[in-house]
Amino acid sequence: MKIKYSIFVAAALALSSLSSCEKFLDRPMLTKADDDNAWTTEENVRLYANKYYTDFFVGYGKGFDNGDALLAGYTFSDDLLFQGNQSQFTRAVPVSQIWSYSNIRSINIMIDRVQNRMSSVLSEEAFNHWMGIGRFFRAFRYSQLVQSYGDVPYYDRPVDIDETDELYKKRTPRNEVMDHVYDDLSFALENVRLNDGVQNVNRYVVAGFVSRLAMNEGSWQRYYYKNNERAKKFFELALRAAEMVIASGKYDIVTDYRSQFTSENLAGNKDMILYRQYDDAVDVKHTILSLHNLAENITYGPTTDLVKSYICIDGKVWQNSDLAPASDFTLDSLVKTRDSRFEATFHTDPSIRNRASYLYITKFLPREVQNRVASGGAPGVPYSGANNTTDAPVLRYAEVLLNWIETKAELATLGGVAVSQADIDRSINKIRLRPLAAEAIAKGVKMTAPMKLGELPQDAERDVQVSSLIWEIRRERRMEMTFEHSRLADLKRWSKLQYMDTQQNPDLLSGGWVNFLKELPADLKTGVSVVKLNGQIEVFNAADPDSPAKMNGFYRYVENADRLPFLNQANVNPYLSPVGRNQIAEYEAKGYVLDQTQGWPQN
Repeated sequence: MKIKYSIFVAAALALSSLSSCEKFLDRPMLTKADDDNAWTTEENVRLYANKYYTDFFVGYGKGFDNGDALLAGYTFSDDLLFQGNQSQFTRAVPVSQIWSYSNIRSINIMIDRVQNRMSSVLSEEAFNHWMGIGRFFRAFRYSQLVQSYGDVPYYDRPVDIDETDELYKKRTPRNEVMDHVYDDLSFALENVRLNDGVQNVNRYVVAGFVSRLAMNEGSWQRYYYKNNERAKKFFELALRAAEMVIASGKYDIVTDYRSQFTSENLAGNKDMILYRQYDDAVDVKHTILSLHNLAENITYGPTTDLVKSYICIDGKVWQNSDLAPASDFTLDSLVKTRDSRFEATFHTDPSIRNRASYLYITKFLPREVQNRVASGGAPGVPYSGANNTTDAPVLRYAEVLLNWIETKAELATLGGVAVSQADIDRSINKIRLRPLAAEAIAKGVKMTAPMKLGELPQDAERDVQVSSLIWEIRRERRMEMTFEHSRLADLKRWSKLQYMDTQQNPDLLSGGWVNFLKELPADLKTGVSVVKLNGQIEVFNAADPDSPAKMNGFYRYVENADRLPFLNQANVNPYLSPVGRNQIAEYEAKGYVLDQTQGWPQN
């Protein structure tokens, strides 16, 4: 399914235009005539709702606007390190920061107008569908807000500019907000059309996102808020939604891994529940490949921690794999001994173009471009500047399968039915059986052995607070969704931000394995160091004739600095974002109180 781009901008729907209001709500500039005349046909409602597609389904972004895009927008997690100083968590209340309600305002207008002005215009089925679409997007946005801020003001109707008490209302408790979200998602699951045309959101798209949003909230309740009753409520919704997608038979795992991210046309691809289409003919292009085309210099790259997390093709972790070279982390060995997603995600030679890690991310780069640049050629115009036209996955069937199996495993810990081998085969093993690219096979890549419930890997690095099953499900998610949308969000919902503490985990400060004397002798210079498998750091010393031979290990830039402490710090809560001092002061000046986010100083 591709995202529709014909965003309606005619004056009849000018009410969708929003003026910026940083303080509280972005309020629309309405004229009574436009508002009165707009809500007369189903097509008008459809055109109004189309604006939310690019708001919520970002894909690779558009042009140079890629802040929330795949790869570019998700460079803060334990998967990535920077050369030098690491990205930091917020450690102090900012001067100015608060939530944006522009989409909430706009969506509430849509829901209000459909409900109050179109009951006689639309059939009952169409009325319920568009109410479902509106409530789905509203729930989506509130889910994003509570994951960022916890308690947030809840509005289920458009608020007028003179309703001061409403505009400055107190934050609504998170559970109350999410109960409304639960109701909205449930309604959408029952009422959005099963098929509304190939370019439009349907019930299966809704269900796929519900499997993500409800699972996220279930995890927050389970691990952060320690509320098992509420966790179960949302996990059960997530499971029901995922099962709806799976049972439809409309989707499958049929495409090799990298082709899902590098295709010029994802139309008809059964791995895609939703994707964003790019087309030079209508000037809808992006820049993700231009920033990561193997020719551009990048100052962030994969961590050693991520590299070590990939499962071996015998289904075991590298420390106890039966494969003879499993402890050999040279890229040539990793390609042959690790899950096929490793080869599909990274360039297979150390690259000086990635100064942070020497391991270049090529998951989103077409193989023919990778090969051309590696051979000394140029990427070409379509892979430079704002000229990229590869389609972007927005919601993949593989994610829904992973949401489903994780949710089942979580419910089993809350009194639900235990996960069976059939469940593993239906989800994780189905993903592992996806086709391999011919180019990958030529390099010696093989499929990973199926996961066996009775023979789960014995990982010495497993977090002891997590069962072996859930640990392996999380590993599978990490391999499958690397550099997409979820890693930091996953760590937060599992209440595991300690994984990003560089002092606890020094593997976050080194990258890929490089044998400098053999592979990159010209790059042996001051600033280079490597980390051996035993953790020993070897720093290059030009005055030592034996030093070049010692430069064989995980590359670490010598000036890489630890991430500043962010856990167990007074008045610092890295899980939730604070609101700014200016906003708190402005509430006070108006005679109202804006409470600070949980875990941050209240004055």
